[in-house]
Amino acid sequence: MSLFHSHDHHDHAGHDHGHAGHHHGHQHGDTSTPAAFPWRRTAWALLLILFAAAAASLVQVRSGEATVITRFGNPSRVLLDPGLSWRWPAPFEATIPVDLRLRTTSSGLQDVGTRDGLRIIVQAYVAWQVQDDPDNVQRFMRAVQNQPDEAARQIRTFVGSALETTAASFDLSSLINTDAGQVKIADFEDQLRHQIEQQLLSTYGVRVLQVGVERLTLPSVTLNATVDRMRAERETIATERTAVGKREAAQIRSAAERDARIVEADATVKAADIEAQSRVEAAQIYGKAYAGSPQLYNLLRSLDTLGTVVTPGTKLILRTDAAPFRVLVDGPPTLDAKSGSQP
Repeated sequence: MSLFHSHDHHDHAGHDHGHAGHHHGHQHGDTSTPAAFPWRRTAWALLLILFAAAAASLVQVRSGEATVITRFGNPSRVLLDPGLSWRWPAPFEATIPVDLRLRTTSSGLQDVGTRDGLRIIVQAYVAWQVQDDPDNVQRFMRAVQNQPDEAARQIRTFVGSALETTAASFDLSSLINTDAGQVKIADFEDQLRHQIEQQLLSTYGVRVLQVGVERLTLPSVTLNATVDRMRAERETIATERTAVGKREAAQIRSAAERDARIVEADATVKAADIEAQSRVEAAQIYGKAYAGSPQLYNLLRSLDTLGTVVTPGTKLILRTDAAPFRVLVDGPPTLDAKSGSQP
């Protein structure tokens, strides 16, 4: 607009030669400033465009997320470190955030069979998260299109199948038992984890952090069988303990009888020793009695013989004038006061 005005003013100056120098000088001084405004606007526009392009090229990676940069729809690289990074502006490159936070998924109640042919109802949970490396992040995107809910659904299918296989490796008594020492729930969880963790990592890029049993119940048929099994186990234990008690009682009785026989034998030996000693002493007494008074000795021996032969139930018919009954008729012999012999 100012340029056209400048040309008009110059034409007017051709008609008015008196003022041509003045007008020409004035126009020459004004043309430099208006002509600079379009360049400034262009520069500012370029700066704004560059700033907008720079802002569109910035990518913010949040904590707990990975950002996948796609080039024309295909993943080209994965950003894992939180902070700002660069990419080509759309439509050349786009960003897709992938959640790396910990998640838990429950298998729901599963009816599975044990090794001993019984059924149980078990529910397990899995704590998982997308592995934070570029390959597994892209694997997760390809497998479930970056849909955590779809990943949880497919993980439930994996866990349900693994529960059936794992339960078939355990007897019911090792999962449900009144004896806590025989319960192997920890081994059950470890085996379940080993069955699913490698598959989930290789298929979905998901790392399994923990596997646990939430619930373990018995259907009615299995419950009745379990009660019968527990009753049989208790009866077996009672029978074994009764047998042990009887065996220990027999051992105690045998030991007591053996000790009694030993004591009795010792007493018999001691009694025989005492009897032998008493006989020796009696013989010595008899010897002294005989040496002092043969008639008294004969009397005492006759009485001893009567004590040995005659018992309360004995009936004897003997001559009274024969020994040893003669003393009963004749009476004790009279002793000489000096010699002790019979007169």
